[in-house]
Amino acid sequence: MEIILKEDIAKLGYADEIVNVKNGYARNYLFPNKLAIPATESNKKVLAENLRQRSRKLAKIKSDAEELAKLLGNITVKVNVKATEEGTIYGSITNAVVAEALQNDHNITIDRKKIEVNGQHIKTVGSYKAMVNLHKDVHVELPVEVVAE
Repeated sequence: MEIILKEDIAKLGYADEIVNVKNGYARNYLFPNKLAIPATESNKKVLAENLRQRSRKLAKIKSDAEELAKLLGNITVKVNVKATEEGTIYGSITNAVVAEALQNDHNITIDRKKIEVNGQHIKTVGSYKAMVNLHKDVHVELPVEVVAE
């Protein structure tokens, strides 16, 4: 079933994108939660008109994301954790921990859902890369260093 997304949905698509999903997923989850609408001819025309009118706003949002990507390219996030002598940490480092470290150390606020940590979580001390999806066309790798206290 073809649908038009109203919001960004991880691993599915971005807002105002036309995607194909299974009928049950659309009817049982996306439509009731107002995350998407059916991609009928009239809805496609409305979408095209809205995109045309919002093109300037979208260009500004993309340029802001590119500026933030340049800033993030020069940053290394350090996370201090308690760890064993072998280097295994207590707990794990997730995207929420990386977002919190960015906020505390560099005063940069990024939604945790836009950060993807390799393997969903980190369990040992070392250097890692996290992918930050700032915009559908702007992605940046963020170095993350996990250091034992």
